[in-house]
Amino acid sequence: MENVKKKKFQMPSSYTVLFLIIGIIAILTWIIPAGQYDVNDAGGVIAGTYQHTAASPQGIWDVLMAPINGMLGTDSTSGAIEISLFILVIGGFLGIVTYTGAIDAGIGSVVKKNKGKEKRLIPILMILFALGGSTFGMAEETMAFYPLLIPVMVAVGLDTVVAVAIILVGSQIGCLASTVNPFATGVASQAVGITPGDGIIWRVVLLVLGTGLGIWYVYQYASKIEKDPKRSLVYENRQADLAAFKITEEPEAMDKRKKSVLILFMLTFVIMIIGLIPWDAINENWTFFIDLNKWIANIPFLGNLIGQNVAPLGTWYFREITTLMLLMSIVVAFVYGLGEEKFVSTFIAGAKDLLSVALIVAIARGIQVVMNDGNITATVLHLGEQGLSGLSSAVFTILTYIFYIPMSFLIPSTSGLAAATMGIIGPMGEFANVPTHLVVTAYQAGSGIVNLITPTSGVVMGALAIAHIEYGTWVKFIWKLMLMLFILTCLVLGVASVIA
Repeated sequence: MENVKKKKFQMPSSYTVLFLIIGIIAILTWIIPAGQYDVNDAGGVIAGTYQHTAASPQGIWDVLMAPINGMLGTDSTSGAIEISLFILVIGGFLGIVTYTGAIDAGIGSVVKKNKGKEKRLIPILMILFALGGSTFGMAEETMAFYPLLIPVMVAVGLDTVVAVAIILVGSQIGCLASTVNPFATGVASQAVGITPGDGIIWRVVLLVLGTGLGIWYVYQYASKIEKDPKRSLVYENRQADLAAFKITEEPEAMDKRKKSVLILFMLTFVIMIIGLIPWDAINENWTFFIDLNKWIANIPFLGNLIGQNVAPLGTWYFREITTLMLLMSIVVAFVYGLGEEKFVSTFIAGAKDLLSVALIVAIARGIQVVMNDGNITATVLHLGEQGLSGLSSAVFTILTYIFYIPMSFLIPSTSGLAAATMGIIGPMGEFANVPTHLVVTAYQAGSGIVNLITPTSGVVMGALAIAHIEYGTWVKFIWKLMLMLFILTCLVLGVASVIA
């Protein structure tokens, strides 16, 4: 008899996990008592107004309809169509920029200019990758940089761990402290009805402190093995790495067209950030952009030429930033000299790369649809209200952060996790007097710290495979930094919950 090999357990995809959760929630609508809260003019629940209502159990058809209603919206649940469309358009924009090679050339130029002073690359590159993670969720895009940076670090006496840490730690600390990352901050903010600009100050604080801590940690390790190569975690692979990772070619050169594209790329996110921050809400006298918008609109011919429906910077939401991404895609293509046919095909290819993300947002939103249509959302909130009544705002915020760490292992997709949970966790924060934007920050911090180590991440495992680093070795390197980041994040969230 032939030996039959047992199949190893394989974690189901995020789609399957989310559909299973939808099914479980549907079953719970048959068990959990239905109820509702009174709401205020802003749509927020009013504490102490919970009351039982007639049950509305959800069936098989409701489960299958949930993702569709999650995309299009229902009377009780906002649709994900705006954020999904934004994800597709930013995918097209990133596809155009990636095709030009501007980002690769920019990183390559930094590496080339610091030849002979490679350790100085650690803070420079980690800041750049952190900004990429914080603004557009840089993750898979980093894979192109490992083959470029690993040979450089190995050749100057450092090791593959340093190279991987520069890119992975830098980008994922950026994601942990996402300022306007559309796949984390954007989806979560849209799910709770706030703009991605709300609470950005605290996320900037977390970004600066977290990036500084990461740079210090990686730099300390690099200095240690520079003095004594035997202290490298991969020292036994030193000779093999020297043979395997040879600098065989120069990085792609930075020309005028790529430099222009890089400037436009950075300018796009600067405009997006300015557009999303509610300036007049921070200070009632900060109405510069509103006044400028009115002035331009009243200029004869020019106002009509630009368009009378342009929202002032500071009041933007997903429709406006989606339009910005489309506009800048066209501008970048024009500056780089892409023809119409190449522009369209590259834009569509970029959007196609993020189609799975756009769909997973809708599927995840289906969880909220089933809960709302089954009239159990208010009941769950009521249980939360009773449980949170004695908690301080700081304790609730930190517990939310801790809650999202294991949840991020269960649902690796940051977009899917936000869409699946924010609709229920966000309102719970109101009972503990926690600003909704801090719940968003706690969520993305929990998701971000997991992305430094999770074996279910293609980015983590792909980077380690390229660098020939064992997963256990990476855990040995990163666990102390993760503990430091955990403590730092708890401190920032705790202080923010008291001050905000």
